[in-house]
Amino acid sequence: MLHLRKSTFLLASNVFLALTVCDMCLWCNFRASTPAQTMWTADEIARLCYEHYRISLPKQGKPEPNREWTLLAAVVKIQPIADQTWDSPDKLVRVTKEVVSMGTGTKCIGRSKMRKSGDILNDSHAEVIARRSFQRYLLHQLHLVAALKQDSIFVPGTQRGLWKLRPDLLFVFFSSHTPCGDASIIPMLECEDQPCCPVRTDWANNPSMDASGNLKPEDKRKCEGPDSPVTKKMRLEPGTPATEVANGVAHHQSFGNQESGPIPPNVSSSNLTSGELAAVTGMAPGGARVVDVHRTGAKCVPGEAGDSRMPGVAYHLVGLLRVKPGRGDRTCSMSCSDKVARWNILGCQGALLMHFLEEPIYLSAVVIGKCPYSQEAMQRALIRRCQNVSALPKGFGVQEVKIQQSDLPFEQSRCAVQAKRADSPGRLVPCGAAISWSAVPEQPLDVTANGFPQGATKKEIRSLQARSRISKVELFRSFQKLLSSISEDKWPDSLRVRKLETYQDYKEAASTYQEAWSALRKQAFGSWIRNPPDYHQFK
Repeated sequence: MLHLRKSTFLLASNVFLALTVCDMCLWCNFRASTPAQTMWTADEIARLCYEHYRISLPKQGKPEPNREWTLLAAVVKIQPIADQTWDSPDKLVRVTKEVVSMGTGTKCIGRSKMRKSGDILNDSHAEVIARRSFQRYLLHQLHLVAALKQDSIFVPGTQRGLWKLRPDLLFVFFSSHTPCGDASIIPMLECEDQPCCPVRTDWANNPSMDASGNLKPEDKRKCEGPDSPVTKKMRLEPGTPATEVANGVAHHQSFGNQESGPIPPNVSSSNLTSGELAAVTGMAPGGARVVDVHRTGAKCVPGEAGDSRMPGVAYHLVGLLRVKPGRGDRTCSMSCSDKVARWNILGCQGALLMHFLEEPIYLSAVVIGKCPYSQEAMQRALIRRCQNVSALPKGFGVQEVKIQQSDLPFEQSRCAVQAKRADSPGRLVPCGAAISWSAVPEQPLDVTANGFPQGATKKEIRSLQARSRISKVELFRSFQKLLSSISEDKWPDSLRVRKLETYQDYKEAASTYQEAWSALRKQAFGSWIRNPPDYHQFK
């Protein structure tokens, strides 16, 4: 492992990180093996994103003070500064950090509001908005290098028409809160005067522990308060056995030799490590009892085992695929935990952009802001559920993404706003708008509500002006514009196989991406909800 010999430091709005020259010489080799090194801190990433939110995003689309809250997510590019001379072992190499995409939002549309024209945002959670904004940034960068022959984050690949990411670049994903779904099902400790102690596996095997997991109603209200110690982060040490929790009792499941074949989707999605088992059945050091779990509103998908919904720690099963909740009208949007886990194998670029790329664009790290948190739950939700997926096409693989938490809270999170508003009248509600920002020269901002540009009337819905710039149809239009700007003899082979017309045609023609996606579904995510093909037939 590469070790930093100098401390990181922050200068104004431009961030420089100090590395010694020998560290820098190892950058590219190290990026290939373990890409997310400590060339930054979680607090620096969070601070940069919060500053960008305050300065670069408009007031429009942000929460109404003391009445609304929202979530924030972003992608940060990390790159060494060019034109540096490294003639001394003690010479410092400076590294810049830049926010290249950002998203806010908390809403999803219901199934009945989905449209076959691709002009509505089905999922407006911050993580999804940030990722779609990142795809817009990638499209622009491909246009710079492939059509305009200008400097870009991409360099030529080994095959005709293909490009790959510059080897000195890293991308870090930031979210102000744990992703909804599996990563948000984390242990909750009994209220105590001192902050919660870290949960360690050394008390997981103590037979004298109290396995009771129920709370009296008055105690539960106290524990769920914004100022309660249960909102402090908890760090769990990783373990190995897969277990299922039911009725507050752990039942170990044996899957046999995992190398002998793929794990059935309906089995692999119900696992709990020994660290988590301790967290939901026992007593923490210092006498703090694990009394409940933080709940997720995401619902189990059809075909998965359902939550028990019993009081206390047995309310949820962990590791399951989930869909985001809707108000009466169920959504078809998978939870953010599931989507980030998928990006960790398929990349963030999606099927369309894979036509132009030699390998997927992976995140090197995920940073979470200050909120209820479990390192164990994050590892389980984003990595371990898919760690045995194999037989992936060249370039694809399960990434050991680095996961960290910052101690800096987002000022417009639900907990932060709740703490500030004190006895303010009225109910605290999630902000109905979503903001998209991309590091592109033309119209970088996009503010939406209910899946359409904020303020669009029903009469305007079918017009070009009533489309989000990160909707499927608009990203497809940008892809087609990129394609038309490149001479046909320089197109990649995947676009020459047959005549392609619809959005679905282009997605299916990205054969390596589709092969990887098929392997992931067969081996881990078999119950994933997919939109019917007729929702992708637009041109």
